[in-house]
Amino acid sequence: MQFLDSVVNSVNGLVWGPPMLVLILGTGLYLMLRLGFMPLTKIAAGFRLAWRSRTKRGDDTGEISPFQALMTSLAATVGTGNIAGVATAIFLGGPGALFWMWVTALVGMATKYSEVLLAVHYREKDPRGEFTGGPMYAIRNGLGPKWAWLGMLFALFGGLAGFGIGNMVQVNSMSDALHASFGVPDWVTGVVTMVLIGMVVLGGIRRIGAVAEALVPFMCVAYIVASVAALVVMADAIPAAFQLVFTHAFSPVAATGGFAGAAVMAAMRYGVARGIFSNEAGLGTAGIVQAAGASSSPVRSGMIGMIGTFIDTIVICTMTGMVIVCSGLWTSGDSGAVLSSAAFEAALPGVGQYIIAVALAIFAFTTILGWSYLSERCWEFLVGVRVIFPFRIIWVLAVPFGAIAQLDFAWLLADTLNGLMAIPNLIALVMLSPVVVKLTREHFAQRESEQ
Repeated sequence: MQFLDSVVNSVNGLVWGPPMLVLILGTGLYLMLRLGFMPLTKIAAGFRLAWRSRTKRGDDTGEISPFQALMTSLAATVGTGNIAGVATAIFLGGPGALFWMWVTALVGMATKYSEVLLAVHYREKDPRGEFTGGPMYAIRNGLGPKWAWLGMLFALFGGLAGFGIGNMVQVNSMSDALHASFGVPDWVTGVVTMVLIGMVVLGGIRRIGAVAEALVPFMCVAYIVASVAALVVMADAIPAAFQLVFTHAFSPVAATGGFAGAAVMAAMRYGVARGIFSNEAGLGTAGIVQAAGASSSPVRSGMIGMIGTFIDTIVICTMTGMVIVCSGLWTSGDSGAVLSSAAFEAALPGVGQYIIAVALAIFAFTTILGWSYLSERCWEFLVGVRVIFPFRIIWVLAVPFGAIAQLDFAWLLADTLNGLMAIPNLIALVMLSPVVVKLTREHFAQRESEQ
């Protein structure tokens, strides 16, 4: 086991090392330039489309509304990464890590737009008559049969990563938070969560979409309100906090208190890695969900999908990061959810730690729902529709195990597989970028001609 742990550690270091950071940021920047910065100039239009897409248009085809698809995608991405992941990035890389999370999100909007557009453009109908898509289908249908192996690699990495990053790791974080703050036994959290997840997941994407549509907007708004309340209390520290973020993004931060110090490369590495872990831009997951969304236009779907990256990182991760930096506790030596909890407790004594515990529980719950669909589609691509029901049963049964197990190795392995997912997707994005640009230009040219 020690040998296996060492091997996975080494692979993880390569997967999330400088080459991967360059590949992720480079692909996002390349796509942003080819699109003429459209994802940034059309942010407001993306929000308007998302809001209007709560109901299907007459010519739209798909299983759920685009808004439900966006909420399901957010359900999968807004999770422990927004609380524990941000804190870990700041603990390891200093306040400058938050800046690199922003950079990752902004160029990641072009990546997310492109992967959703391709997923919808190349989606198929499965034997049940439901739309299915994602990077694996974009690779097979866009690049041709000779590249099908690359799509299979993506599906394999995604199908396996889901059980760790999207299931057991999430419920483990949830049980830890509820046990620490409310004394709830881990096994109780596991069993109750298993029952609730089973009630939703066994109903398929329509039930997942309906629950996500109801729960995700509430949890995001509630967390933002709590964060704003904490920042109002610490308003005097906000200017200095921003100064720390921008200063340490480009200069080393010395050891102080319980903080061991960090070079600029550490800020960049952990900021980018945790940013990708949180918003999943470049991993291709959003395209899998949006392919099920009702749509007659891949471009509209892409514009709705890219809003998820903005909400996840520019809004929610920023809230967590600013509360941590403003509190001054990033030098305390604490990390992960413990650091986030301490920061909120410092700003809102008596309630801060409970806010984080409840937020972690809800974020983790919705992530398990969202990732169940992502992994299911990966296994369907590999095995066929006959795997769907057995997969759902196994997914539900894995939940209580995750609540009571020691998951250090599972976390490491899932984090590695998460990174490996990006490689086939990013290769396909670059090779299919002419398709992205062509469809985008045609869409906006048609819009202009109609005006």
